[in-house]
Amino acid sequence: MKKLLLSGAAIAATLAFASVASADVLIGVAGPLTGPNAAFGAQLQKGAEQAAADINKAGGINGEKIVIELGDDVSDPKQGVSVANKFVGDGVKFVIGHFNSSVSIPASEVYAENGILEVTPASTNPKYTERGLWNTFRVCGRDDQQGAVAGKYIAEKLSGKKVAVLHDKTTYGQGLADETKKALNAAGVTEVLYEGVNVGDKDFSALISKMKQAGVEVIYWGGLHTEGGLIVRQSADAGLKAVLMSGDGIASDEFSAIGGPAVEGTLMTFGPDPRENPAALDAVKAFRASGFEPEAYTLYAYAAVQIVAAGAKSAGSVDPQAVAEAIHKGETISSVIGPLAYDTKGDRKDADYTMYQWYKTPEGKISYKMLK
Repeated sequence: MKKLLLSGAAIAATLAFASVASADVLIGVAGPLTGPNAAFGAQLQKGAEQAAADINKAGGINGEKIVIELGDDVSDPKQGVSVANKFVGDGVKFVIGHFNSSVSIPASEVYAENGILEVTPASTNPKYTERGLWNTFRVCGRDDQQGAVAGKYIAEKLSGKKVAVLHDKTTYGQGLADETKKALNAAGVTEVLYEGVNVGDKDFSALISKMKQAGVEVIYWGGLHTEGGLIVRQSADAGLKAVLMSGDGIASDEFSAIGGPAVEGTLMTFGPDPRENPAALDAVKAFRASGFEPEAYTLYAYAAVQIVAAGAKSAGSVDPQAVAEAIHKGETISSVIGPLAYDTKGDRKDADYTMYQWYKTPEGKISYKMLK
């Protein structure tokens, strides 16, 4: 058998490379970087990359440089598990992602078994943090919190109107619709229609005919901007004059690009706009200077990296389990979306939702703003 002999210089170079590599903190950023939900994937990617650049500029995490690795799950649970396994093989220690609850939940099990901490900026389904895993945290709130706000608003502000509850049959969409339905029913409101559609559907004419026959005046949509935009546009085209309300899954200007003028007046629940938080001033300037508007989950992804950095500083270690233990203690973490503190499950102690409305700006663009 031949032995491969390395020169002294080659050995030194190899050891130097290994030393540099081990000194990096490898953070995976996972989400739908391509496909119909790529707008949200871009938010996660841009937010995490800007945070990493800013933290590295300030000295890194405990003196170690953050290196970002991207993983495209195309909003598919199976692909999400493949991304998770690749991250494991590549030595990723922390993951910012995923976007969809249906992806974050199975992926988090892979991470838990392999010593990786996951902070999702966007997965709101309660199950994500209710399974007793050591490694699951979220920057956003939960669907039971969001659904309660939506249901109360409809019951109080849209009292007496006939309501249809629709969802896209996904973990997020149906979960949010069901939480809103629960809040509505508890307030004495019974929906006149409850229906599920399939992700990727394009023609909702049959469903819209049902809603017209039922006299629907309010449509609650549990799902993302892709199908939501088509539903609101096709409803308007068919002469169904109903107010659409949805959750944070439509918090992208892509919603108005799909739905057109019909989205004006749409109601939406989301957390307080992080772009208006004084702590985000410098970050927002940096994003806009690069030509990227940091809407929706961009700053949530930035905050997710800050959470990892703060946990590592508190623990005095970049070991994911030590970092998780530090975050679970509930100490306040400063972030671009304001102060954050966590319970033992990995949920924010102070998550809240407010109501937004889509409107036409003076420049003629249709976007969303918080209702006062």
